[in-house]
Amino acid sequence: MGGNAEAFSLAGSRFLKPTRAHARWLDVRHEMAAYWAFAAYAFAVALLASGQDALWAAWAVPAYAVAAVMLPRARTGGVALLTAMFAVAAPLLLLLAEGGELAAGMAVIERSAELLVRDGTPYLPSMKLSSWLAYNPYLPAMALFGLPSAAGLQGAPGDPRVWLVLVTVAALGGAFCTLVPHPVHECADCRRDALRYTAFAAACPVMALNLAVTTTDPPVLALMLLALGLIARPERWAASAAALGLACAMKPTAWLAIPVIAVMLRSRDGTGAAVRYTATSVAFVVAATVPALIASPVATIQNTVLFPLGLTRHLTPAQSLMPGDLLARSGSLGHAFAAGLLVVAGLAIALSLVVRPPRDLRAATWRLAIGLALMFALGPAERFGYFIYPLGLVGWLALTKQTAARRESPLPVDDGRHDGASWSSWLSAMFPRRRKNPGQIAS
Repeated sequence: MGGNAEAFSLAGSRFLKPTRAHARWLDVRHEMAAYWAFAAYAFAVALLASGQDALWAAWAVPAYAVAAVMLPRARTGGVALLTAMFAVAAPLLLLLAEGGELAAGMAVIERSAELLVRDGTPYLPSMKLSSWLAYNPYLPAMALFGLPSAAGLQGAPGDPRVWLVLVTVAALGGAFCTLVPHPVHECADCRRDALRYTAFAAACPVMALNLAVTTTDPPVLALMLLALGLIARPERWAASAAALGLACAMKPTAWLAIPVIAVMLRSRDGTGAAVRYTATSVAFVVAATVPALIASPVATIQNTVLFPLGLTRHLTPAQSLMPGDLLARSGSLGHAFAAGLLVVAGLAIALSLVVRPPRDLRAATWRLAIGLALMFALGPAERFGYFIYPLGLVGWLALTKQTAARRESPLPVDDGRHDGASWSSWLSAMFPRRRKNPGQIAS
């Protein structure tokens, strides 16, 4: 029996494919509970919000409620897809059909693309910064979404909102494709799983509302998730670094992911892997920002550094109840204190990475979510909308709890047979330090 167990363990570690490769990441009971929670959130938005947010909620409440009722009776993943269509696509199409002036963020993207094509920089010079709408707080890569309009395309093909949504959905789909057990072009079940969870992620309120009213955060978050999915496999580090570098070249909100992932890679794959990853990611940011910085250094600093920190003459009228924002609006002393809190938060995150570096991808994702939440809560001129990042990362952890660990680890996946030898090898690999001192395990 011992020989057979050892042979089975060896075969499992090298050749065995799991018989439950397509086990669901989120069972029907939890998914149904999620839809009811989504419906409650959308109902609260309908009561408290107005304008485009209220329009989204009017579509989202029935979409989530119907999904929760249909889910126990459905045999396919079509419920998530239909929910995404009614919670995201329907209000988005209505807003696109209305026409009229673009929201401030989209207008900034269109203008920045035109400036980039004409002047080589997406930023207005200092003398033309006459109001808060004249500022462009985004990094130059965000102007890519406005290039179709700058090229002369009219209607939906030239609308930056359409491209923001398409890039977000594509990046989400790619992120989930990295975590299914088989290549999607070879496995129909994996394609269905990836489609189902892409639709579910897009239908979550944290993403659906931002997609429907089209803010600039969803594509940045989706590219961060794609980078996390890709880095689960060490051989995909270059693609992961490229995805994260592109996100960081759009908005500084993604920058914290570079040191967090680098520290994780140093623990998992060695110093060389961390250096290569960091250099590749930073290269994207440098390539995107240095030309604009050279063309107009003062305008670049004013738009991308001083304005987001609330240090310019014209401030955004948007407000929040975050501690840092409340302090910043109390006066110059309060603003300085809020800036100090942001620095302290950054130092605390850096210290945590040194003292207790994350050892695996899930630990790194948790560290990233907590760090971003702290920075958004304590920093000056921060907004509620920025919490799409920590909430999205936590949702990603919930959806990929089983699969991420399996894809990141070379260990065999449990196929339901709790063989003593296979469990022993699994525990030995998971807890190598404890294996050296069995007495500690017993105690």
